[in-house]
Amino acid sequence: MAERRCRYREAMREMQSDRRPLGPSTRAQVPPFMVMDILGRVAELRAEGRDVVSLCAGEPGAGAPPTVNEAAAAVHASGRALTYTPASGIRPLREAIAGHYARWYGLDVAPEQVAVTTGSSGAFLLGFLCAFEAGDRVALARPGYPAYRNILTSLGCEVVELDAGPDVRHQPTVELLEAAEAEGGPLAGLILASPANPTGTMVSAEELEALAVWCQEHQVRLVSDEIYHGIVYRGAAAAGVAEATETTETVAASTDPADRGACAWTFSRTALVISSFSKYWGMPGWRLGWMLVPEDLRAAVEGLAGSAALCPPAAAQEAAVAAFGQAAYEFCEEQVRGFAATREVLLERVPELGWADVAPADGAFYLWARLPQWALERYGNALGYCTALLEEAGVAITPGDDFDAVHGPESVRLSFAAGKEAVAEALERIVAWQERVRPGPGPGGRP
Repeated sequence: MAERRCRYREAMREMQSDRRPLGPSTRAQVPPFMVMDILGRVAELRAEGRDVVSLCAGEPGAGAPPTVNEAAAAVHASGRALTYTPASGIRPLREAIAGHYARWYGLDVAPEQVAVTTGSSGAFLLGFLCAFEAGDRVALARPGYPAYRNILTSLGCEVVELDAGPDVRHQPTVELLEAAEAEGGPLAGLILASPANPTGTMVSAEELEALAVWCQEHQVRLVSDEIYHGIVYRGAAAAGVAEATETTETVAASTDPADRGACAWTFSRTALVISSFSKYWGMPGWRLGWMLVPEDLRAAVEGLAGSAALCPPAAAQEAAVAAFGQAAYEFCEEQVRGFAATREVLLERVPELGWADVAPADGAFYLWARLPQWALERYGNALGYCTALLEEAGVAITPGDDFDAVHGPESVRLSFAAGKEAVAEALERIVAWQERVRPGPGPGGRP
């Protein structure tokens, strides 16, 4: 008996030595989202009574269309229980989303092809899980939205960053994809965002068609992030920043459906299309998005959706049906006209900032630029510059590290979603602050 106990203890010691120590998995060890730290500091400074202009987050300031808010109020006022919905969303909302594609793109989409999700973030997680295997090589443009990279890495995919510089408007091209395959082997997927975060640049319909056709011919899953569709500026995609400041027409909000952004399903029904209520409809906190799901992924998406989140928020789903009414569209178009006016103010004053390589903001509400050399020398990198700007001038913008590990430490992203007055005030502060801190012959800065 004593001998058996001894052997048991020895076996347990060996087993314990093979156990992984408690702690986070390697899959969870992704870089933190730096913008969240900046936003946290903004909240602290405001709590201390500081006046801070925040141009960090891509959050439209006007909120949801009034008709959506009214619908939400009616849902809650009814007093009825809000139970679980079908995992892929309620039928009226899926029908309304399908109708939206007919209205904006002239596409025939069945409600069954729509999966409602907990924001576009839920769609990315669900879509990536269903489309890719661990070890798959998935390409995306650099700079780009960091959540793509972080989710794919957590799922065990190999992220292939395409160095998409100003010469290709920070967007992927067929040539970049072919070079990536020649260097590292076949790709399994391409993540495309148009308009893109952080640059605001877009691919044209012809460029999207070329990418979609190449992906389909090469058995590469195209994932098209279209959450900024509708926030597009007429003529911007054909003009650089210098031209964009020359005429009001160039920076006007587009009301032509053809200018709202091309949908990937126009060219390939094997693409996974992702969108959201957060940007055009101004509903980021409602946590509601959707996917257009290719036929070969529908069963997988429907099966996994119930396990991943049970269902999207029920009240938000019911209220969001009103987002596709005429009054809601008119409200949103008015907000886009406001973004266009704010963009014009911003582009007119960019030369005063001394920022370089400014990406042409075709759509969305971001400005991406490289800091001047003196700023990098004084503050070390974009994070140092942004930290000093926040603490000393009360203006919050985002360092580029989140979006581009190579060139991001020299770059910044400014969101102009907060509106014309906030942007104008921020620009005044930035210009004045830079004049004070920029090295020069006079003591403490410029003469």
